[in-house]
Amino acid sequence: MLKDITLGQYFPGNSVLHRLDPRMKIFLIVIYIITIFSASTPISFALVLLSAFVLLLLSRIPPKLVLGSLKAVFFIMAFTAIINIFWTTGDRLLLEAGPIKIYWEGVEYAIFMIVRVVALIVGSSVLLTYTTSPIALTDGLERVLSPLKALHIPVHEFSMMMTIALRFIPTLIEETDKIISAQKARGTDFSSGSITQRARALIPVMVPLFVSAFHRADELAVAMECRCYRGGEGRTRMTRLHLRSTDFFALAAHLLFLGVIIALNILFS
Repeated sequence: MLKDITLGQYFPGNSVLHRLDPRMKIFLIVIYIITIFSASTPISFALVLLSAFVLLLLSRIPPKLVLGSLKAVFFIMAFTAIINIFWTTGDRLLLEAGPIKIYWEGVEYAIFMIVRVVALIVGSSVLLTYTTSPIALTDGLERVLSPLKALHIPVHEFSMMMTIALRFIPTLIEETDKIISAQKARGTDFSSGSITQRARALIPVMVPLFVSAFHRADELAVAMECRCYRGGEGRTRMTRLHLRSTDFFALAAHLLFLGVIIALNILFS
């Protein structure tokens, strides 16, 4: 069900990851993504996948809720795996059926791509969106992007826009699930027929979904206007962000992990 997808939600808590400074989390996400795409050997990919589940344990968020976010990209992962299996060539042939040839290199690369996507979604979500409140995330983005103010870029508005868009994902998923349930109750069939028929069946879902999204955006704009929101100019903050020893320890751990992955790539390449 769509309601099981938790992408973009925030789960309040008091874990180590919840207490990290949001600015440091943004830097850690960048380092973590670089680490994932630096992996190129089986042992390095295994460590990357292990690191994602270590972050999941540190966040103290139920694994079932986090793994539900993978449903949103299941078809993308499946399509990517199929493309790599049937289009990647190599030296070790596993199966040949007429014009179709499957090589071990293709299967290996498909597995690596799936591991990379799983680690990227689980690790980045746990490290940032699941453990960071919308207000803290907005403040962190604004602080990190503050040097761009010298170029007259509206950093605060950009940060607010990104945060609102991210937090609207669970709302839109819930709204989509309600619309699909309502259409099924009216006799709409989404699971049978050709691809064209299934695409046409989604039209009664997309139209009310867009209407609802624009309606919610208008309500949000009115609410911000009623609270005299005028952007970041002259805006004060209730809480100040402070870097602690745990933030620097987390940074050192991520940099060390990146160094280990690079060293393993060199040793086993």
